[in-house]
Amino acid sequence: MQNTSHAMGKFVTGMAAGMVAGAALGSLLAPSGRDLKRAAHRAAKKVNQAVDHFTDTLDL
Repeated sequence: MQNTSHAMGKFVTGMAAGMVAGAALGSLLAPSGRDLKRAAHRAAKKVNQAVDHFTDTLDL
């Protein structure tokens, strides 16, 4: 039978390593502020177009 405190230590160590790796990868792949603003502008434009099409369909 395996020592449960040893297994818990391995689990916590693995979890911490995964969190560190995820944080590092996330910071490398994070878009710049300019990219976020551009994407938000495009999304808002598409929403406005969708609303326009919807209201045209309803003849409002």
